[in-house]
Amino acid sequence: MARGDLTDAQWAVLKPLLPKGKKTGRPPIWTRRQLIDGIRFRVRTGIPWRDIPEEFGPWGRVYDLFRRWQRNGIWQRIVTHLQARADAKDLITWDINVDSTVVRAHQHAAGARKKGTCRRSRPAASPPSRTITGSDARAAA
Repeated sequence: MARGDLTDAQWAVLKPLLPKGKKTGRPPIWTRRQLIDGIRFRVRTGIPWRDIPEEFGPWGRVYDLFRRWQRNGIWQRIVTHLQARADAKDLITWDINVDSTVVRAHQHAAGARKKGTCRRSRPAASPPSRTITGSDARAAA
């Protein structure tokens, strides 16, 4: 048993919560305990799935078990059961922390108008602007 692996006492608590496997076909080479230790190692260290050490089984098998149980809601059921068990023994303190800091958004994030985007309607009587060049500019002056 490596550091960080499930102890025998932890495994005794966890084993009854796991789904029962089908007994058809050939026996598994990797035990569930090894695969779960591989999942725990990956979650604890944050390494990519492909970098899981071989002592936990092939990375694809470890990932497959993790994803199947995630899709079926087994991990959520296990966590809920363990939380209820710990709460019954008063091992969880359910304190609520409310953060009272204020986070203000910048005016542009709040939908305020930005410079240059304000569209003003022109008076109906004013002609469209045009550029005056050469002799027309001297005559206009």
